[in-house]
Amino acid sequence: MRWPDGIVTCPRCGSEKVTYMAARRIWQCKTRHAKAQFSIKVGTIFEDSALGLDKWLMAMWMIANCKNGVSSHEIAASLGVTQKSAWHMLHRLRLTMKDTNYASKLGTPGPLGNAPCGAADAAVDGQDFGATAVEVDEAFFGGKLGNMHKDRVQKMREEFPESLAEGYEQRRDNKAPVVGMLDRESRQVRAKVVPNVKRETLQAEILKNVKYGSAVYTDEAVVYDTLRRRYIHETVNHAETYVNGQVHTNGLENFWSLMKRNLSGTYVAVEPFHLDRYLDEQCFRFNNRIGHTAATRFLKMATQIVGRRLTYAELTGKGLEKQPAF
Repeated sequence: MRWPDGIVTCPRCGSEKVTYMAARRIWQCKTRHAKAQFSIKVGTIFEDSALGLDKWLMAMWMIANCKNGVSSHEIAASLGVTQKSAWHMLHRLRLTMKDTNYASKLGTPGPLGNAPCGAADAAVDGQDFGATAVEVDEAFFGGKLGNMHKDRVQKMREEFPESLAEGYEQRRDNKAPVVGMLDRESRQVRAKVVPNVKRETLQAEILKNVKYGSAVYTDEAVVYDTLRRRYIHETVNHAETYVNGQVHTNGLENFWSLMKRNLSGTYVAVEPFHLDRYLDEQCFRFNNRIGHTAATRFLKMATQIVGRRLTYAELTGKGLEKQPAF
């Protein structure tokens, strides 16, 4: 998979003039440059890891196929490594699960895709115009008192009145906002942590990921009120009902429930600056569940290991400004 055509190339200069040193199981590049010797791990997420591929591939299989995720403690017990090593392994594996093929947008415009979207006012749903529906919704993660360190809970109770402290879990300013989009036709989902849920922030993500003229279904939040300029936009009032014909966001709500079950049941507590990687993990499993087996999911993940690197210093934010935890 690293070199599918059978031709080994140097990961640093791309030269095909390499010699295999069987005694050390590494290659030597004949081009003169620094670090001319390399192993099959160089240039992948496995680079500079003292762990063998027997442990790495087992961890890759587990994270690709465990529906509710797999904790670093379970990986540590299964592989015989420390919890710290297992935690680093899992984050490097989540990097391979990130979908970078966002060149194609979600949705498909109908025949009126280039017409003013106000023409869709009389439609019951976007499918009347032949457009593929895309569900869009936002969610909030974090902020549960039961997951916080007791010192932080005590400090919060000292800073806020008892009435405000008890309602802390329901407040959105202490949670990480996430926007998600689900293409009903391809059953592909995209999710991303956003700094806030303001109109310009959410609509910028929609414009970046959804084709103009597609049918977009949301709730009645005011942040979506200008989408009709570009899309066939229909809404559902969640205060009255969750389904209005074909107009609903239940598919995306299903993804949110899976994601929140992972965080609350398996990972328990996640820092906001790591949340994007956990979203990439869940999106990978969700997007590759139909038409895939455990083996094909593993093989697809194995094809995405090249050209991705995540050091422990980068992972822990060493040398970076520390961000507050939710």
